[in-house]
Amino acid sequence: MPRRTAPDDGRPRLATIRDVARHAGVSVATVSRILSGTYPSAPATRAKVMRAVRELDYVANAHARGLAGVRPKNVAIVVNSVISPHYAHVAQGVQEEAAREGRLCIVGTTGGDPERELDTIRLMRQEQAEAVILVGNIVADDAYRERMASYARALAAAGSRLVLCGRPPLGPDVPATVVEYDNTAGAHAITSHLLSAGHRRILFLGRRTGYTTPESRIAGYRAALAAHRVPHDPGLEVDGTMERGEGHRMMSERLGTGPRDLTDFTAVFAANDLIAAGARDALRERGLRIPDDVSMVGFDDLPPAADIDLTTVHVPHEELGRTAVRLALKNDPPDAPAQHVLLGTHIVVRDSVRHHLEP
Repeated sequence: MPRRTAPDDGRPRLATIRDVARHAGVSVATVSRILSGTYPSAPATRAKVMRAVRELDYVANAHARGLAGVRPKNVAIVVNSVISPHYAHVAQGVQEEAAREGRLCIVGTTGGDPERELDTIRLMRQEQAEAVILVGNIVADDAYRERMASYARALAAAGSRLVLCGRPPLGPDVPATVVEYDNTAGAHAITSHLLSAGHRRILFLGRRTGYTTPESRIAGYRAALAAHRVPHDPGLEVDGTMERGEGHRMMSERLGTGPRDLTDFTAVFAANDLIAAGARDALRERGLRIPDDVSMVGFDDLPPAADIDLTTVHVPHEELGRTAVRLALKNDPPDAPAQHVLLGTHIVVRDSVRHHLEP
């Protein structure tokens, strides 16, 4: 039986709980109890009600469920973008663990806009999400920390939990869970890999002051230089964002229009694999090959790293998402201490680094 049609304008009218009760031949109270699972019912009665629900395509009203004390079983993930491999793989981990826990997964996108992020979190609160998982590179200034602390306390008061995934902690007094990976250690390891291969002039592509992810990666790069007693040259750090096109731009501008000075740099550390792919394109346009002419490493171990045979740092993106859901659903009390989990990274060696002998 299709949804009923309103006689005034011909538009379909959503079925109500009264329609379900009438269709099943039971009371509204009986339908409500069966759908909420809060009261025993005869199997035959339950079967009649559920058949009516299916035939009428009935969807319970979220606000009515809230008034009845029935909490929907879902978790929410809020990301900057759904087309970035980084966000997509974290979201996949969230979805997998949510399904394993019998929860649905709601996805929201912000485009990196703090106001859209706030509006999205408000929406997830209205939907009574058990957890709201925020993923994305951000500027961790005082305004951000104040805003996040407010989100966390509001969600905790509603019986939910804020999870910062790949973002820095807010402090022990804020009811938020933090799941991140060790950017600095990964960058230190991959820079040391280049240094061990004899490279001393390592170009870093993707510096972005004030943003947590590139700042922590460049910190690892600088620390590795210091550990190997290699002088730090700020001129080898190039500003840019984390897109493939930016990798092409940064490398093209660095190479200029003339032949490359082979003493300028012998290796490239791209702040992520997309930057590496764009930089590789720019090198190839000028007849330069990896690793024969220039060695290169990346970060993330996401497409297109394997396709271009790139040595890179593996980040456990899907495990980030799975861990975020597991911790969020532990049902800790609102005043429980903040949780902070740091996942490790490791180098994936492919064929983009060549041993360099200083002339």
